[in-house]
Amino acid sequence: MPASKKRSYARYTLSAVSLLGRMVELERKSRRMTAKDLAERLGVSRGTVQRLEAGDPKVELGLAFEACALMGVRLFDEDPASLTARLDEAGKRLALLPKYARPLNAVVDDDF
Repeated sequence: MPASKKRSYARYTLSAVSLLGRMVELERKSRRMTAKDLAERLGVSRGTVQRLEAGDPKVELGLAFEACALMGVRLFDEDPASLTARLDEAGKRLALLPKYARPLNAVVDDDF
């Protein structure tokens, strides 16, 4: 994508990313931890932590999840065992679906 074009995100996406960032920031501050301390634990720069907490949707998903894990921010309303079970269930369901997504070549009969 050219540098002149900016990626747009849905409002829901921006709200969700902002909420995640605020939750990480709230937990970090409640633990009296600096952004620099969290950055060192994550192996990133302080600026990246600031972007995450500000709700920047371009922060890596894995990094955001790792920050949540380190801060104890629960992303799902389940205990770890339930989360693992749901992950296994999703894997089994995916195994039943076709490996490749193909558009349906349905012929529309519009002859009235």
